[in-house]
Amino acid sequence: MVIFESLGDIYGLEETAVALGNFDGVHLGHQKLIKEMVECSRAKDLKSLVFTFSNHPKDLLPGAVKVKNILYQNEKAEIVQSLGVDYLVNVPFTAEIMNMEPKNFIEKILLKKFNMKAAFCGFNYRFGLKAAGNPHVLREYGERYSFTVSEMEPFKIKDEVVSSSLIRTLIASGQVERCKTYMGRNYEIGGDVVVGNRLGRKLGFPTSNLVIDESMVTPPNGVYVTYVDYNGKRYPSVTNVGTKPTIGEYDKNVETHIFDFDKELYGKRIIVEFLKKTRDEVKFDDFEDLSAQIIRDCKEAKEFHSNLRNKD
Repeated sequence: MVIFESLGDIYGLEETAVALGNFDGVHLGHQKLIKEMVECSRAKDLKSLVFTFSNHPKDLLPGAVKVKNILYQNEKAEIVQSLGVDYLVNVPFTAEIMNMEPKNFIEKILLKKFNMKAAFCGFNYRFGLKAAGNPHVLREYGERYSFTVSEMEPFKIKDEVVSSSLIRTLIASGQVERCKTYMGRNYEIGGDVVVGNRLGRKLGFPTSNLVIDESMVTPPNGVYVTYVDYNGKRYPSVTNVGTKPTIGEYDKNVETHIFDFDKELYGKRIIVEFLKKTRDEVKFDDFEDLSAQIIRDCKEAKEFHSNLRNKD
């Protein structure tokens, strides 16, 4: 897959089928749209292209609160690539793009840059000045410029419309066990392991620590049953998200204890997959109470993992 991070780098593309959208999270609804676009491209001998933005368009609105990301850009690209896409156009959403008349957006970007012959978008897709562009506008120009438009109706699972805002709400409220239903994968946090206060090691529960990225949506403080992905392997674990109120004042971080694991991970990249929240983070009166609770947390997490293995 070829990735473009600037429209200025794009010229001379073959005829394409294009999936249009922000695709923040690349949830199952997004995946369905992209898969349909890829199938169309192969049937019509076109190249497949996903057109999206590296920042959220809502961030440019006056007074807007910055939208938290669900995925890092490299994670987004990896998922898109796994769907068989030829080109990913992942460019900054700018004031210039935001203020383009829908006609110019179609003619200057979709047609001139992408050589688009088939467009795929969701029912709520909007583009151009004052979000005046929509699937109906696309179809009008499609008749003029000979490209087809496929509009996907709301994608539902269990009578719930799947959306990135729904997934953000689930993560931010700690309902991580529901994310896989809508995303097709567990919610996860990745990063390089940093040095913590080493208290976990002293208590007999060594942990791997990740710094919280404030640009990303994160779960509320608490204890979670998790997996840790490291070096191509997946390890059962238990994770605390929070500020460690029992031992002092710390910034919110992710602290994971991997069961039956003795490798040193400082400076190594890991991914923490969240399966279920088991309790809120609380402040204990002393280290003895904290240690006793950690033992209970580990027991509960191990039982959860054991039940998962038995189901498999």
